[in-house]
Amino acid sequence: MKTIITIQHTQSVHHTNGMVGSWTNWELSELGVTQAEKIGEKLKTELAGRNFVMYSSDLLRAKQTAEYVGRHLGLEPVLKTELRERNLGKCCGKSVQWLRENLECQEKTVDDRLFSDAESRRDEWNRLKPFFDEIMANDEENIILVSHGDLLSVFNAMFLGMDVEAINTCELFGLAGGVSYMFVNNEGKRFVKRMSDMSYLG
Repeated sequence: MKTIITIQHTQSVHHTNGMVGSWTNWELSELGVTQAEKIGEKLKTELAGRNFVMYSSDLLRAKQTAEYVGRHLGLEPVLKTELRERNLGKCCGKSVQWLRENLECQEKTVDDRLFSDAESRRDEWNRLKPFFDEIMANDEENIILVSHGDLLSVFNAMFLGMDVEAINTCELFGLAGGVSYMFVNNEGKRFVKRMSDMSYLG
């Protein structure tokens, strides 16, 4: 059996100052640090006696979340660019207001790009897919992934066996600090036990 726990990074400064996240290196806010510590404390109790490996996006807000959680679990996160948030191109470093006022393309399908140099959802899917296939096929039984909202929504679709076009009609989005718990049984059937569980922040 394979267990996968995903953690959406906790509150970042960009959640509070009106700036775009994407491929930027905003730090966690003070609240975000507290939230990450709480997740680590609760997972330490919940996962006692089990050995996990942790992978994280290398973007600072996810990396910091992984490091705070990892300290409680005795884990050093392995940084993966494949787990980065979707690249929104030229609006990185700009405000959300700027994004709205300068949008080049309304996103209606997985192939649309908000900006000419941005990733589409299909691009994001294709970036994640080789890493997803690797962790699903390897011998690691217990895995923690720390990433971002948009990327984890793509991961959720992959885990449930959906194809990329399904994102045109449905999504499984979480919230900052949400913890999801899924596993694959010995027959290969995939289960989602919890999705974006916010109780870890309490």
